Amino acid sequence: MRAMKNYPYVITVSSEKGGVGKTTLATNLAIFLKAIDEDLPVSIFSFDNHFTIDKMFAIKGQKQTGTVAELLQDTRGCDLLHTGQYGVNYIPSSNSLPDLRGTFKGPMVLARILAESEIPGILIVDTRPDLDVMTQNALFAADRVLVPIKDMASMDNCKNIFELFDKRGLDRKSLSLIPCLIDERIKFDGMFKDQKTLLKAFAINRGYRCSDTFISKSPKVESLNTNPDGRIYPILTHGRGTDVYGQFTALAQTAVAEYKETSEPRALLFDNWQKEEDQRKKEAYFGRLTGLKSECLVCGKELGQESQIAYYCESSDGATCGYIEADCFTSFLLSAIFRIDRELPAEDPTRMMIHQTARQSVFVLNRGEEDSTDTIHFHRFDLQGNELLKKQYPLADQAGQDLLTGMVTGTLGGYEGQLRDAFLMVHPVSGDNPASILVEDNYREMVKLKKRIAAQVSAV
Repeated sequence: MRAMKNYPYVITVSSEKGGVGKTTLATNLAIFLKAIDEDLPVSIFSFDNHFTIDKMFAIKGQKQTGTVAELLQDTRGCDLLHTGQYGVNYIPSSNSLPDLRGTFKGPMVLARILAESEIPGILIVDTRPDLDVMTQNALFAADRVLVPIKDMASMDNCKNIFELFDKRGLDRKSLSLIPCLIDERIKFDGMFKDQKTLLKAFAINRGYRCSDTFISKSPKVESLNTNPDGRIYPILTHGRGTDVYGQFTALAQTAVAEYKETSEPRALLFDNWQKEEDQRKKEAYFGRLTGLKSECLVCGKELGQESQIAYYCESSDGATCGYIEADCFTSFLLSAIFRIDRELPAEDPTRMMIHQTARQSVFVLNRGEEDSTDTIHFHRFDLQGNELLKKQYPLADQAGQDLLTGMVTGTLGGYEGQLRDAFLMVHPVSGDNPASILVEDNYREMVKLKKRIAAQVSAV
């Protein structure tokens, strides 16, 4: 039984090779699906810029609000649906999609968008004749991928789609080749009598799933796209009596059967995964928060709402983490690192320069080599992890006698006063929201930086 929230069953039509009948397949399949079951919601949109979807389904005089571009910018899909001709819903096409390709940060962006779209029933996605990032997203979001082929050249192109699924660890079962534009007048001698038999045999030999249904080449059907008034006519209404009419009927019946057998469409599964992932991230975030020391790691003063936090500190072994106030760390640099033995006022040019430089830097403190554990190394890196400065300082006998020694022993101290085999990283944070560095994406980037720094520190 389907959940109360609407999750679309997604059929993506894709081929890297043009001229194989991809858009004809997508648009007419939508119309036949609706004809077979008028109570079944059927929707369609395209990532291509030929506007065939609009020419086929737009009703004259219909006001269009929103396009597929808005869908990709997180407008809810159900709010963009227009009721079109033949009862098919469509999202208007857009010529601004190339400008949005940079917003796709990975192959599962569309899966998330469709999981939140509330689009009911079956959704057909028509793609461009390439494997760009939008096409990849449409492939990975699909419950069923139909790949039209008409000859060996188009079949050779299919291997890229199958290899893409293998590379991502996705199940090939959703991929299905469908012979299209098959000229049944062409006959062969020998084992393979015609085009469709030959193509299906080669597909099976390569480990590809191939549909039992095929779409014939038909002069009458081709004429539906070429006429004086520039309209595009559907096979359902203008192709009766042709073999293609029966073939689309069979294809639509198969699609409806698969839809009804799918209790959990991919959009629902992704939504459930996303909720679990969000919960995991939230728990990890609060876990990092609860591990924070409550006092400033330089001066030891209890941190409160009025504290001017400017830096996050974390030891490489994860045993210590906490914050440092802005003025505390500037004073620490002036006194412990640059050995300025007098207090500089806030407006002093030297103090201001060091403060500003520190806000654009990452600092690391680590113990000396095993045969020289009475020293500490101080490093300054830029925010990309490139080392800018390295100095070595002696550790005092008593932690309280030296600010540097106090900070190092307080954060890296181990068994019986020995320093742990770890380093302390000090990273600038937003003063308005210092905890933002502990949010999943930000924390992941900081961990990457820490690994890059660790490789350089350990190589010394």
